[in-house]
Amino acid sequence: MTQPTVFIVDDEPCIRVSLSILLETAHLNSRCFASAEAFLAICGPDLAGCLLLDVRMPGMSGSDLQAELIRRGVRLPIIFLTAHGDLPTGIEAMKQGALDFLTKPVNGALLLERVQAALELDREHHRVAELRQAFAARIRKLTAREREVLVLAQSGMDNKSIACHLAVSLRTIESHRSRICLRTGARSLAELIHQATMAGVKLV
Repeated sequence: MTQPTVFIVDDEPCIRVSLSILLETAHLNSRCFASAEAFLAICGPDLAGCLLLDVRMPGMSGSDLQAELIRRGVRLPIIFLTAHGDLPTGIEAMKQGALDFLTKPVNGALLLERVQAALELDREHHRVAELRQAFAARIRKLTAREREVLVLAQSGMDNKSIACHLAVSLRTIESHRSRICLRTGARSLAELIHQATMAGVKLV
């Protein structure tokens, strides 16, 4: 994950400057762009931080940029800033996952509060993504049958029920469980299943 940055996309230079100065008072990194197209040129899935986004700009609008980020799978939290207070646009932006929709001129303290919330949300997104990647790497070490046993255990079945379901002996299931823990480095299947839950992974 890269250094968290507050990305400012606004076609008005004075707005970009004032927002940068405000963020600097809170010791937050910022980077400014005069258009949505300029931001997209550097945008990637590993960006960390949040986006302060103007609604109406020449060329691609803020709403268009939001839609493009969704299409690309970029989950950067978005705080919309508008001088127009377009309620229907704001409602649609929130439906599409925007964190907030604020009207210019925005209260500095309020904006910093929302930015901090956005940065925390982004940190959580990256934390969960890292957990998923780590968990997936561990699961790839399992055989097809071991994965099947793990899936059944995650569904709540005990060893006896799993053995009956797979038409094998209880001892065979116990052996599979031991190998699952050995391959993944987990102390128990319960720990592994808990890690799957924390990572938001459903094995079935």
